[in-house]
Amino acid sequence: MKTRLITGLIAGVFFLGMCLIGGIGYQMLIVAMALVGYYEFVRMIKLPPFRGAAIFGYICILYMTFPWSLLGLSMPLEVLPALWLMMFLFLAITVFTKNDFPISEAAILFLGTAYIGIGFSAIAMTRITPDGHGVFWTFLMLAAIWSSDAGAYFTGRRFGKHKLWPAISPNKTVEGAVGGIALAVVAAVIFSLFSGGLLTIGRALLLGVSAAVVGQLGDLIQSAYKRVYGIKDTGKLLPGHGGILDRCDSWVVVFPFVHILMLLPYY
Repeated sequence: MKTRLITGLIAGVFFLGMCLIGGIGYQMLIVAMALVGYYEFVRMIKLPPFRGAAIFGYICILYMTFPWSLLGLSMPLEVLPALWLMMFLFLAITVFTKNDFPISEAAILFLGTAYIGIGFSAIAMTRITPDGHGVFWTFLMLAAIWSSDAGAYFTGRRFGKHKLWPAISPNKTVEGAVGGIALAVVAAVIFSLFSGGLLTIGRALLLGVSAAVVGQLGDLIQSAYKRVYGIKDTGKLLPGHGGILDRCDSWVVVFPFVHILMLLPYY
């Protein structure tokens, strides 16, 4: 726990500091995190991380997370047609390799590309929302996600009796999940009270619930993947936390989700 707290504090301060500074430095940090996350994903599914079709996946991740707008550039293809083209090329590789790269591997690499690329792209673009308050929205979502994690952990330890989903994550409890939702909502409402009218109470409630429910589901998704492949952590980059995907399992689903619901200014 001590190692986890120290690592979390250092990593959190560094990330929030970079977010506050913004600009190309922050955006390239997100690009690096996405590429490392994809590397961890490829290793997790037991494929060579720097060979064959996996290399194409890095190119796709880079395309989706690259700071086009900050460099005064337009993304050549929007996300939806780009994803279709990526899917097509992953499938085409199965033909060109005469099934040495089978469709099962093409499918899971494409899934990882979309999961990680869209997730980190949404995190990056939240910082540059058109209303000019990207720092506020990013800090709000991270506070809600982290509050959900803390609320679930401490409430579960103190009051947890009913298992939430033991087949996937045996330590999580229903009481912990409820505590996580409650604390995430409290965090979002506090942001609302100090937002100067930027965030209404109603919207804060929706954001807090979304961050907690979807974030906890993102955690369970990652737990399910790791259980299938028999690993505890996706990496060792962050002592006490594991890898980038272990630390950002909630981020990569919460940020796209709240944008889809149009609860944040759309980038």
